[in-house]
Amino acid sequence: MALPLQCFPGNRGGGREGGRGKMAAGSALRGCAMAVPRKPQAAGWGRWISTAAAPRPWRLFGAMCLLRLPRITQPLEKEEEEMAALMGQIEVEKSHYSDHEIRKLEEEELLKKRKESPYDDEAPGRKVIMAQDLEEKWEQKLLKFKAAPRITDADKKNNRMSLNRRLDRNLMFLVKQKIGNQELWLLPQVEWQPGETLRNTAERAMATFLGDHIQAKILGNAPYGIYKYKFPRAIRTEDNVGAKVFFFKAFLQSSDLSQAKLKKDYLWVTKDELGDYLKSEYLKKVNKFLLDL
Repeated sequence: MALPLQCFPGNRGGGREGGRGKMAAGSALRGCAMAVPRKPQAAGWGRWISTAAAPRPWRLFGAMCLLRLPRITQPLEKEEEEMAALMGQIEVEKSHYSDHEIRKLEEEELLKKRKESPYDDEAPGRKVIMAQDLEEKWEQKLLKFKAAPRITDADKKNNRMSLNRRLDRNLMFLVKQKIGNQELWLLPQVEWQPGETLRNTAERAMATFLGDHIQAKILGNAPYGIYKYKFPRAIRTEDNVGAKVFFFKAFLQSSDLSQAKLKKDYLWVTKDELGDYLKSEYLKKVNKFLLDL
């Protein structure tokens, strides 16, 4: 089938003008556009683009890594104790006198002058509290003070359901959940629902296992880690391949969990104790974002 040409007009003429006309004609041919018929659009193509997205092959979950921060400092190592003693000695030697020390020196000087003087200028019946008297009073008060034990009753009983244990370490909240036919120890997690962010999902997971009375500070809007796994072949399909778990972090701010709706199967464990409950691959992903100094 012959195709029509649409060309730009060129000059016509002979001689020099004719040569120019030929050149213009060549340029015009290069500017010609062939009217090629369009390929008919496939029926229903536009409707296919506007339809909803295909089903997600991966199920999305939000999990919350809830930490109880240390309540006391960790015991010093031998080298740390030696360094602390050295720094304390240097501070005493190079520091200025405090107000109490200046007062004590002034009183000692005044008592020395009174002993040397034959006159007693102290008013009768006047009670004066000296700096030395204050120090003796403070020493008596210090002797009555008894520090709380670092090892609690929960530590002695190894009660891992109690928050009052391992006071110098971080504690992480674990719950037992049913995944398929298995019951596994995991960070509290729930499945993502349309309309909510992954952070909302992680917050809902925390509220599901602890109730709405819990107070916690959530760190950021982005997840700290992700764990991906495939379902067993028996239940795996093209539209249901596996799950992706997004981990968020939060610091527990509630010291009293008496009003929390805690379930029976929960634990508060340290980082060293996670290996007793979590599976190896899951534990690797958690250790990547869990810092325990």
